[in-house]
Amino acid sequence: MTRPDAAPLNRGRIFIVTLLALFTAGAAVSMRAATAVHMQAEYLDPLGTATAGERLATVLGAAFAGFAITLLLVSAVLARIGFGRALAGAAALMTLGFAIVAGAGVLGISPYTALLIGMVVQGLGWGLVETVINPLTSALYPDDRVGRLGILHAWYPAGLVGGALLGLAIDHAGLPWRWNLAPLALLCVVFGALALRETLPPVSASTNAPVSPGEMIRASLEKPTIFLWVVLMMFTAATEFAPGQWLDVALSQIVGMRGVLVLAYVSGLMFVMRHFAGPLVKRLGNIGLLISSSVFATLGLFALGGADSPVSVLLAATVWGFGVAYFWPTMLATVAERYPRSGTMVFGLMGSAGAACTYVVLPYLGNVYDRARLAAQAQGHSTHDMLTAAAAASFRTAALIPLCLIAIFIAIALADRRRKRRAALTK
Repeated sequence: MTRPDAAPLNRGRIFIVTLLALFTAGAAVSMRAATAVHMQAEYLDPLGTATAGERLATVLGAAFAGFAITLLLVSAVLARIGFGRALAGAAALMTLGFAIVAGAGVLGISPYTALLIGMVVQGLGWGLVETVINPLTSALYPDDRVGRLGILHAWYPAGLVGGALLGLAIDHAGLPWRWNLAPLALLCVVFGALALRETLPPVSASTNAPVSPGEMIRASLEKPTIFLWVVLMMFTAATEFAPGQWLDVALSQIVGMRGVLVLAYVSGLMFVMRHFAGPLVKRLGNIGLLISSSVFATLGLFALGGADSPVSVLLAATVWGFGVAYFWPTMLATVAERYPRSGTMVFGLMGSAGAACTYVVLPYLGNVYDRARLAAQAQGHSTHDMLTAAAAASFRTAALIPLCLIAIFIAIALADRRRKRRAALTK
C-alpha cells in the first residue's frame, strides 16, 4: 500500500482527515439550506415572487451540478493526481465558492448569476472530497469496506447537524447570514493542510484488482448492468438530498419550527444509524437493506407532505430518516462489490449520477411548489393554506421516487436468488 521510500501509513490519522473533510462538506450542505431563505429574500424575491421557489431550488441544485462534474471527470484520473493533492484542491475550491456566495451582491454581475457560480464552485470542491474519501477508505480498510464506509458516511450527517446548528445560532444572534461561511472556510484550510502532511496510499490500493484509468473505464462500460445501478443511484440520492435541501424553505412557516432543525434532527439520526451499517448488512444483505430503506423513505415523504405541527413533522422526518440513512454508503459498497475492476471509476459514476439527478429534481420540486402555491392563491386560500398546499405537493411528488425503488430492488433480490439457485444446481 505504500511506496518503498514512503513513510509508514497512519491509518487512523488518515481516516480522521477523511471524516473531517466529509464533515465540512456536510456542514456546507446544511449551511446552504439554512441560508436559503436569506438568499431568497435578499436576491431572488426582487426578481419576482411567482418563480422565486424555482430560482432558489436552481441555486441550491447548482452545487450538486458541480459535485457531479468533479466526480465524473476526476475519478478516472485520480491516480495521476493523488489523494493528497485532490483533497487540498477540494479545500481550495470550497473556500473560493464560499467567498463568491458571500460577495454575490458586489461582484459586478447579477447576484443570481453570482450565487449560481459560487454554488457550482462549492460543488466542485465537494465532489473532489467525495471522489477521494471513498476509494481512500477502501484502500485503508480492504477487509472492512462496508463497515468503514458506513462509519465514514456517518460524518456527512454529523456535518449537516453542525452546519444547521451554526446557521440557527447565527440567525439567533442577529448576525449577517454570511458569517456562516467563515468557520466552514477554516475547516477547509485544516483538512486541506492535514491531507498534504500525511503519507497516503496509492490510488491503486482502493481495489482488489488495481487497473489503469483506461481499463477502469472499459470495465465500467463492458458490463451493461452497471447502468441500472447508475439509474438507481440517481433515485436514491435524489430521495435523500432534494427533500433535505427543501425542508427549511417548505416547512418553516407552516409547522411552527424551522425546517433546518428538522434537517439537524434527521441528520443526527443518520449519524448514529450509519455506525450500524455493517451489522445490518450481515443480517439483511445489501439488497434487503435497500428494500427496507425505500419503504421507510416513501412513507416518510408522504407523511412530510401532510405534516402541520412540530410533532407530526418530527414523526414523519424520523421515518424518512430511517429510509435514507443507508442509501448512499450501501449503494457504493454494493456496486464496488459487483464491479470490482471498475476501481475508482465506479465511485465516480455513481456519485455523479446521484448528484446530477438531484440537480434536476430540486428545481422541479421548486416548480411544483410554486404552481401549487399559485393554484391555492387563485382559489382564495390564506397564506398559511397556500404554503401548506405547496409543501404537500412538493414532498408527495418526491415520494414517488422511492416508491419506484421498492419494486426495482425487490426484482433485483429475486433475480439474485434465481442466479444463486442456478449456480448451486450446476455444481
